[in-house]
Amino acid sequence: MSIDRLRRRLVRGFACTAASAALLPCCLGRAAAGNLGFSLRQIADGVFAFQGTDELMTAANDGAICNLGAVIGTDAVAVIDSGGSLIEAHAFLAAIGKVTAKPVRFLVNTHMHPDHIFGNAAFREIGATIVGHRNLPRALDARGAFYLHNYREQLGEALMEGVEIVSPTRLVDDHLQLDLGGRTIELRAWKAAHTDNDLTVFDTATRTLFAGDLVFMGSLPTLDGSLLGWLRQMDALTAIDAARVVPGHGPVTADWPQALAGERRYFEVLARDIRKAIADGTPLREAVKTAGGSERDNWHLFDDYNERNATAAFAELEWE
Repeated sequence: MSIDRLRRRLVRGFACTAASAALLPCCLGRAAAGNLGFSLRQIADGVFAFQGTDELMTAANDGAICNLGAVIGTDAVAVIDSGGSLIEAHAFLAAIGKVTAKPVRFLVNTHMHPDHIFGNAAFREIGATIVGHRNLPRALDARGAFYLHNYREQLGEALMEGVEIVSPTRLVDDHLQLDLGGRTIELRAWKAAHTDNDLTVFDTATRTLFAGDLVFMGSLPTLDGSLLGWLRQMDALTAIDAARVVPGHGPVTADWPQALAGERRYFEVLARDIRKAIADGTPLREAVKTAGGSERDNWHLFDDYNERNATAAFAELEWE
């Protein structure tokens, strides 16, 4: 399909709402726009979510692999994560425009990974305040250039056109409340677990928890922070008085805290296997091939991520 034809298709798709019309000048060069079927599901009163595909990020899926959310107050909207491309971010904004005319005042980044933050520039363009963990700017400074280079090779220039590393301008040290007008969402900064910059978002009105990648369901959890930190904080996670959770990856939605059970089991098995390998004197290169192997049938993408998790776990547990 030609670029001109794709542009015409994009214009037709975004012309359906006033909110999306304002975004058109930013989108006309996006050659991959035809790939993404984007729809929001209402999961509670004034709370909407998009379920990402259970895959690795590719050009075919427009990077739309993580779950996204929107909470609507009487005055404004807060969005949870911006997605894995500007294609996805603009589709997200267009979908929000179909359910409310209220402005998107806040974008909350739950952590640093590209599938959650590559759409940030679209929200900066509309004047939203970007909110993140106190460690997020440092993490993006350290890894941003690598992310952009790596994903241009992986996803292609067309999908990565216009993608920038956009850091938050409002930071969360511990807890922060955001007022949307008649509705408050509570943000909580966590110690190192999935990453060292994880945030959760809790809508007090409906008791809906957006857990980011502190919760994976179906798709194997990925370890980029601290295995021990993640395990230690699971009791604090389960203590959140939520009725439902939107995990970073997996079904939208799930009962809470039951949704955490599979992830807890996986990490306990991984820690047990690595500790045994260390005690037995098994070299890292051998240990990572089998550690956690009994969990293979329980998770998608197991073979893509488990050895990486085991390597990180070995490095951490070797010195405990």
